Amino acid sequence: MESGYVLAGYRVATVCDFPFWQENGLPGPRLLSMSDCVVELMPADPDGWDHWFSSPQEAETARDRAGRSNFHVLGVGFAAADAPALVADIADRGWDGSLNERVDRRETFPGPGERRLGFELVGFDVGTWHAWSCVDLVTVVRQAVGVRPGPDGLIQDEQDAHRAARWLTSSGLGDPKVFLWAAALLTEPSVGAPPGG
Repeated sequence: MESGYVLAGYRVATVCDFPFWQENGLPGPRLLSMSDCVVELMPADPDGWDHWFSSPQEAETARDRAGRSNFHVLGVGFAAADAPALVADIADRGWDGSLNERVDRRETFPGPGERRLGFELVGFDVGTWHAWSCVDLVTVVRQAVGVRPGPDGLIQDEQDAHRAARWLTSSGLGDPKVFLWAAALLTEPSVGAPPGG
C-alpha cells in the first residue's frame, strides 16, 4: 500500500481511445484519466455538479444503476504533503463538489485491495481538472525532465511523477488554465470491472 496519500474520492469514467487531437507523446492506444477534459464522467449527485463518489461501493452502485458498463470505477488520491496547497487552490479558483471536504479529512489512500495504476499530472481550473495530456504537455515534460508515461498514459514511478508535477508548476506552462500541478495516484478498486473491460 502507498504511504503518505490521502483520498480525493472515486470517479466513474470512460476509458479514452486516443482521438485525433491527442499528442504523440502518449504510448496509446488508450488513456486512463480522472480529467473531465479527457474522459466522460458520471455525476455523483442528481444535479450533475459533483463527480466525486466517497467510496468504491457507492461509485459501483451508481454505475450499475445507470447501466453504464463502458464506465469503470477509478480511485484518486493525492500526496498528503500536496493536500493543503491543492485545497487552497481549489478554494481560490472555484468549487469541486465534495473533494475539499474529503481531502481535509485525510483518509488514507489507497484503500484495501486497490491496485495501483500509476500517476496522472493534473491541475484544477474553475470546476474542472486538466491533465498534462489535454493541454499537450507530455512531450514537453519528457524533453525537460525525462519523465514519460507508461501504459495507459500514466507515470509508473512515484518520484518521477512528483518531480514532473513540480517542474510543470514552476514552468508556468499550464497558464492560464493550471497554475498548480499535482501527481494524482490512480487506482483500480477491488469492486467493478477493470479499466477498459
